[in-house]
Amino acid sequence: MTEGRVAVFAPSPQLTVTVEELDGVPDIHVHAGGQGVWQSRMIDSLGAQAVLCCALGGETGQVLRHLIGVGVEAREVAARNGAYVHDRRQGHRDEVVRMPADALSRHELDDLYELTLVAALRADVTVLSGPAEDDVPVPHSVYERLTRDLGAQGGRVVVDLSGERLERALAGGPEVVKISHEEMVADGLAESDGLPDLAAGCRKVASFGARAVVVSRAAAETLALVEDELWLVESPDLTAVDSRGGGDSMTAGLAVALAQGESLEDALKLGAAAGAVNVTRHGLGSGSGDAVRELAGRVRLKSWEDGGCEH
Repeated sequence: MTEGRVAVFAPSPQLTVTVEELDGVPDIHVHAGGQGVWQSRMIDSLGAQAVLCCALGGETGQVLRHLIGVGVEAREVAARNGAYVHDRRQGHRDEVVRMPADALSRHELDDLYELTLVAALRADVTVLSGPAEDDVPVPHSVYERLTRDLGAQGGRVVVDLSGERLERALAGGPEVVKISHEEMVADGLAESDGLPDLAAGCRKVASFGARAVVVSRAAAETLALVEDELWLVESPDLTAVDSRGGGDSMTAGLAVALAQGESLEDALKLGAAAGAVNVTRHGLGSGSGDAVRELAGRVRLKSWEDGGCEH
């Protein structure tokens, strides 16, 4: 098994501050966050090399550079990175304040695009991730351009997006699309979250050229369309501590397996195991590679159209 190199496009990581309670007193945690950061952490845990392609600016960007913890290709910008403060002392997340990311200037955007293109062409697989839905540090059209340009050079692109970002990326023709069932319904790709409607949505997404469409369904079995065959992905039943980040870890597992030369079916198993391990932990995008690979052997693929035949 080769190590594998995965480029992760995350245009504007977030600075996250979370207040917990330890022995009756506040316990403050400061981390780098955002979808791409969490994916990159899991990619590194699984033994591949993550390269996070991003812009860093303002006081938040200065702090983030010291917190990201994985390989980084960054463009220094004037635009500030976003940040949030969450209070979790009552056992659930209460958002105290959130600062959105600034939009990049035209020259900053050009430099970030070029930086990402070079890093992605040197990688085995590229993951395109997005900031929060109401943060628009880069135009949505960037996702279409990256997907198309990388695909034209033989690059393998995995997208974990929703809304207009996903719509634009699909126009570029990605190889793998990861989406949640809620996002699929909200984006009008499926009429409901019932399996027949989600399956029809998978086929609609695949019509743009994707070889695999993976639909996470919270605690229910993941639905996947792989080269026109529908599978239900049954993960080991583990007690969840924090469900946030499970989908991002699944995307990381998919990308690592492909970067290491595994089949799409084996990529589904590693992705499902990574998501299962992540939700047992308080840290997003966390979990050991040993635990994930042990659980990957316990993931089962069942043909949905053949009455639950296992693979």
